[in-house]
Amino acid sequence: MLAPKRVKHRKVQKGRRRGYATRGADVSFGDFGLIATQDGWITARQIEACRVAIMRQVRKYGRIWIRIFPDKPIGKKPAETRMGKGKGAPDTWVCVVKPGRVLFEVGGAPEEISVPALAGAAHKLPIQCKVIKRGLVLP
Repeated sequence: MLAPKRVKHRKVQKGRRRGYATRGADVSFGDFGLIATQDGWITARQIEACRVAIMRQVRKYGRIWIRIFPDKPIGKKPAETRMGKGKGAPDTWVCVVKPGRVLFEVGGAPEEISVPALAGAAHKLPIQCKVIKRGLVLP
């Protein structure tokens, strides 16, 4: 699974997810992309599940690009622990996603393979997404 080799801070604050993505908002590498229409956190496990779902269909026809990386540590306190005593130890890694961000791209595969592969990957995610074609500008 994806995780950074080292980070500046071991624990980070929750942060805000307001606004729209300005960077990574267009299909740059492949022919089709999966774009987020909602904000949220996507975990490293969910990214891996999407990668496996896409690769099962695209396999030998094309290649995929993962345009997001989980670089935010999320802490979790042990079960049956009393409240207080600070933040829990880092447990998992997430990627902060804003609407308009391209999550995955597929290139080299025909449309009848790429679009269902990306749509299947969208089912693995906790946010709403849609499949777009290269060169398509969204409002």
